[in-house]
Amino acid sequence: MLPTGRLMDPQQLYELWERQNWVSATIDFSRDRRDWAAMSGELKAQLAWNLSGFFIGEERVTTQFGGLVGAYEDQSEEAFLCTQQVDEARHAQHFNRFFEQVIGLDGSFQERLDWARRHLSAPFEVLFDRELVSANRRLLDDPRDLEAKVEYVTTYMMIIEGMLALTGQHFITEYLERERLLPGFLEGFRRISQDEHRHVAYGTWFLQQKCRDAHIREVVRRKLLELLPVASDVLVPRGADPQAPAILGHTNAQTSDFAFTALHRRLKVVGIDLGAAAPA
Repeated sequence: MLPTGRLMDPQQLYELWERQNWVSATIDFSRDRRDWAAMSGELKAQLAWNLSGFFIGEERVTTQFGGLVGAYEDQSEEAFLCTQQVDEARHAQHFNRFFEQVIGLDGSFQERLDWARRHLSAPFEVLFDRELVSANRRLLDDPRDLEAKVEYVTTYMMIIEGMLALTGQHFITEYLERERLLPGFLEGFRRISQDEHRHVAYGTWFLQQKCRDAHIREVVRRKLLELLPVASDVLVPRGADPQAPAILGHTNAQTSDFAFTALHRRLKVVGIDLGAAAPA
């Protein structure tokens, strides 16, 4: 039986964007600079790895989103997708300001991105530099290619945002709130999480609509099974033991369990059952 739960549609999500809009440039990092200066080298290294992934990821998705905008099917979807690309650019700006004003990286935006890339693993590059770029290129070549659009939404909203981004945000936010650190960064990070919940809601709505077709359900399932092993490895720092702490004291098993639980919950709404092919 296919799911019948009612989700917010693109028009409602666009209107929600208007109500939740925010400005990254007004966030005050003065307390954050004092917090960063007082941190141990080990904590700085852990945060640098975690936040570098977000910084690069936000820049990547900003530049690799045009294909989906061009694949809109009505004006409400067009309006919402345009807001999402704006969101991603704003997120990248938030991280750029933090890396410059708090971590203290002088130079250009690009030079800070280059510094952040040194912290990233090969699986991260596979997902963001190969899979996402390829999915975007397919839609740019043919905006009416439904399978290409379905695979893009699966890659981006289900894997990159729905699993990786929201998982990292959960654990990092929990840590910073508990330790009362980096209030300016945290203010923006909460806003970013709010935006990304809206993005994932669009992806869930879109896939629920399209997965009424059995062939499309199989397209989604095949793409998920292809990318889930890569996504799991993205959560492990470069050169780290997969069983060692990954995100601020949480093991890779804990972060993976959180990510896969969230994914399975969304897939149930969409009408996809991966069975025993992925962790519950």
